[in-house]
Amino acid sequence: MQPLLSAATLDTLFMVWWSTFYAVLIGIPVGVLLHLTDRGAMLQNVVVNKVLGAIANIGRSFPFLILIVVLMPFTRLLVGVSIGPTGAVVPLAIAAIPFFARLVEAALREVDHGLVEAAQAMGGGTWTVIFKVLLPQALPALIAAVTTTVITLIGYSAIAGAVGGGGLGNLAYTYGYLRYDTGLMVITVVELVAIVTVAQLLGDLIVRRLAGRGTRPASLKVGLRRVRTEEPAPVTEAA
Repeated sequence: MQPLLSAATLDTLFMVWWSTFYAVLIGIPVGVLLHLTDRGAMLQNVVVNKVLGAIANIGRSFPFLILIVVLMPFTRLLVGVSIGPTGAVVPLAIAAIPFFARLVEAALREVDHGLVEAAQAMGGGTWTVIFKVLLPQALPALIAAVTTTVITLIGYSAIAGAVGGGGLGNLAYTYGYLRYDTGLMVITVVELVAIVTVAQLLGDLIVRRLAGRGTRPASLKVGLRRVRTEEPAPVTEAA
């Protein structure tokens, strides 16, 4: 049983790692674009925003089990297989991208708009605002979003395992459920809970560290000039 459990754990970590990687890689640009094309934003574009928003909403609302089946031909075309850990990464990533993109959009929305206006006033363009204001200021919230996405993907990986995706979900279904091995089922569930707990604790620790040191700089550099962001000291009259 131990070799099976070890192999299934590695398969689960493999699926979650790579699907999270692709979700972050694609989800951050999509989330930034959703934020920047919103009403009143720098790149306001109602058409682009509505189209991206509709795609994200459809992707988030699509039942994951059905998504796996629908994407099987595309998965086989893309990676050569439609089952196993490698085959499960494709639907996992596609399911996670719109979910994570919406979390990114929400995180960027919380950034102080005054910092964005200050960067623009000093000649900062779109890329300056994104990489020197929005993303740095939203970093704790983005890490929290990654943590939430990882935990969601752990649950999705268990569902993928039930339809041939491998991992702990497949082990629990094949050996625990179909063969009535209650002990193995309990062990698998406990291990999934442990993985989720570790992911949550690690994410919370990183967020607390970032929040503790503060992400708002004392000044915002734009090109060679500097914009002060702290409040000026009050002027007192001499007696």
